[in-house]
Amino acid sequence: MDSEFFIAKRIYGNRVGERNVSPPAIRVAIVSMALGLVVMLLSVFIVTGFKKEVRNKVIGFGSHIQVTNFSNSSLYETKPIAVSDSLQNKLQVYPNVRHVERFASRMGIIKTNNDSQGVIFKGVDENYDWYFFKQNLVEGDILTVRPDSTTTNVLISQNISDKLNLKLDDSFITYFIADQAQIRARKFHITGIYKSYFSDFDKLFILADIKQIQRLNQWETDMVSGLEILVKDYGSLDETAENIYYELFNKNDRLGNNLYTRSIKQLKPEIFEWLAVLDTNVVIILVLMLFVAGFSMISGLLIIILERANMIGILKALGYNNTNIRKIFLYVATFLIGKGLLWGNLVALSICAVQKITGILKLNPEVYYLSEVPFELNVISILLINLGTLLVTLLMLIGPSYLIAKISPAKTIRFE
Repeated sequence: MDSEFFIAKRIYGNRVGERNVSPPAIRVAIVSMALGLVVMLLSVFIVTGFKKEVRNKVIGFGSHIQVTNFSNSSLYETKPIAVSDSLQNKLQVYPNVRHVERFASRMGIIKTNNDSQGVIFKGVDENYDWYFFKQNLVEGDILTVRPDSTTTNVLISQNISDKLNLKLDDSFITYFIADQAQIRARKFHITGIYKSYFSDFDKLFILADIKQIQRLNQWETDMVSGLEILVKDYGSLDETAENIYYELFNKNDRLGNNLYTRSIKQLKPEIFEWLAVLDTNVVIILVLMLFVAGFSMISGLLIIILERANMIGILKALGYNNTNIRKIFLYVATFLIGKGLLWGNLVALSICAVQKITGILKLNPEVYYLSEVPFELNVISILLINLGTLLVTLLMLIGPSYLIAKISPAKTIRFE
C-alpha cells in the first residue's frame, strides 16, 4: 500500500471527526452523485424497456421481415404470391431465421345492429407463432387452425369488442367488397379477445383462418399475401433482411410475380424513427447528470482541500510534492464517488424491483401504448454507466486539485 493511499483512507475515515466542519457539504456531494446516477440508470432502463416493448408490439402484428408481391400498392389490400414448400423451407433454414409463416389479409366492414367498423382480417395457418397474442390475451383462447378444415372462429381485440359491444362467443357479420363492386358477407364466431394497448393496431386487426381469406380472394391454396419471417437476433435484423432481399430479388413465383423483401423498420418507419429519437433524449439526460454530479464533487473536493490546508502544509514540509498530495485528495474523491455510486445503484435497482413486482408506476396506454412504466435491466449498461461516471467525474476533479499548488507550507502549518 503506497503512502498516498494510506493517508487518503485516514482522511476519508476521519472526515466526520472533531475538527471536521463540512459534513453537510460532503453529504450533499455524495447525495448529488447518488441521485445523478439514479436518474441516469432509470433513464436508460426506462427508454430501453419502452423501446423494446413498443418494438415487440409492432413485430407481434407484422413480424421482423415480410416477403410480399413487388406490385403491392397497399399494405392490407394485397396482390398474391404463390409460395412453394421449397421456398418456405429454404427460408426456414436461413441464417438467423427463427420461424417462417404464411399470411393473407383482407379489408372488411363489421356490421352490428347499432354500429359498424372497418377492420383488417389477417388470415393465418396452423404454423402461425401465437406467442405475442398469448401474452396479450384477456379472454377466451387463441385461434385453432387446422390444415384439413376451415373454421369461422376469430380472435378480435378488446378495442373492437368495446366499440361494437361484442363479447366472447358472440357472432357477427362482416361484409367484403369483391371485384365489380360485389359484396360478400361472412359470419364469424369470437373465440378469443386480446389487448395489446397499441390502439393503432388493436382497432384494426382480427385474426382468422387463412383459408377464409383465400376463398374470399378466390386464391388457390398456395397463394397468400406474403410470408412473415421472425429472426433469432434482432441486432442482425437489417443484415438478415438485406441478405434475403438479394436472395429473392431476381426470383419469380409460379405466377411470374417478383418477390419483395422488407424489414419491419421499412414497413413502419415512422414508429422506429420515433423510437430512435428517444436515444437522443437519453444522451442529453446522461450529459446533464454527469455535469451535475461532477460539479457537486468539485465543491466537495475543494472544501476537503481547504479544511486540510494545515495537513497539506505539513506534508509539503515533509517532502511531499504537489503531485503526491493531489493524488491523496483524488483518492479521497474516489472514495466519496464510490459511496455515491453504491447508494445510487441500490436506489435505482430497488425502484426497478418494486416496479417489476407491483407495477405501481402507471402510464396512459392511449398515449404511450403501455399500461406500466417498463424497465429493461442490462448488466453491461449498468457497468458502463458506473465506470463512465467515475472516470468523467475524476477527470473533472483534476483541475480543482491544482489548488494544492497554491498552498504555502509556511502560511498553513499554523493555520487553524
